[in-house]
Amino acid sequence: MPAVTPALAAIIFSAGAVSGTLGALLGLGGGVFLVPFLNLVLGFPFGVAAAISLTTVIATSSTVSAGRAGRQLINMRLGMLLEVATAGGSFLGGITAHLIAQSLLQRLFGIVAAVVAMIMLTRLRRRNVILDPAADPGVLGGRYYEDESATTVTYRVRRLPVAIGASFLAGNVSSLLGIGGGIVKVPILNAWCGIPLRAAAATSAFMIGVTATAGGVIYYGRGQLEPTLAAAAVLGVQIGSWGGMRFGATASAKWLKALMAVVLFVVSAMMFARGGR
Repeated sequence: MPAVTPALAAIIFSAGAVSGTLGALLGLGGGVFLVPFLNLVLGFPFGVAAAISLTTVIATSSTVSAGRAGRQLINMRLGMLLEVATAGGSFLGGITAHLIAQSLLQRLFGIVAAVVAMIMLTRLRRRNVILDPAADPGVLGGRYYEDESATTVTYRVRRLPVAIGASFLAGNVSSLLGIGGGIVKVPILNAWCGIPLRAAAATSAFMIGVTATAGGVIYYGRGQLEPTLAAAAVLGVQIGSWGGMRFGATASAKWLKALMAVVLFVVSAMMFARGGR
């Protein structure tokens, strides 16, 4: 692991700002971008990179949830239901992470990223919104004002068991790989459970703070968290998250999905290249 210096802290601060922007924009928490940078570029052990990343995920969740409060994008009822499964998966992942070789974790990260990217590409034209604001959203659905449609849209939650299973998997992947779980939840909620991308991203951002905390405690207890570097990353993520939210409010859902797919394919390729060494 590189020595902790002011220059290294500045680099991690900058990386955190970029990760925070992309994480808030796409609802992935930023860890999916920060972990590969810390592990592949700076040479941090995977466990240390995951520990730092999970602290930034908590910061992203707080910032995005506060910024989107009052806009009805966060589905609180659905989020609280799914968080039970997510937290359980996260705790289990934090316990088992140290039993798995780093190269296997890198390949797993690459596989998850590639699969999610392909799912997003198949859903570029699907928006999951009902333009009639008077439509019944059901027990767990919702409605919000969408700038893209210039009206209040409604959506209904479908395949709830799939959403619960995906949430448990997301929590497990979150702790194993040091990401917020949004990389799994957002695409599945959008592709198979009828939730629009913006609502899925906002609800995921609300949930990932609890998810990351459940796994982060395990890493902290094993002494894998470097406080100085984590603080630098958190500050960068906080600044970047605000920028990502401002841009994401006006960007089209199709463009956001395409950007998510491209970024995930790049991350997947990087992880496979490193994991095969």
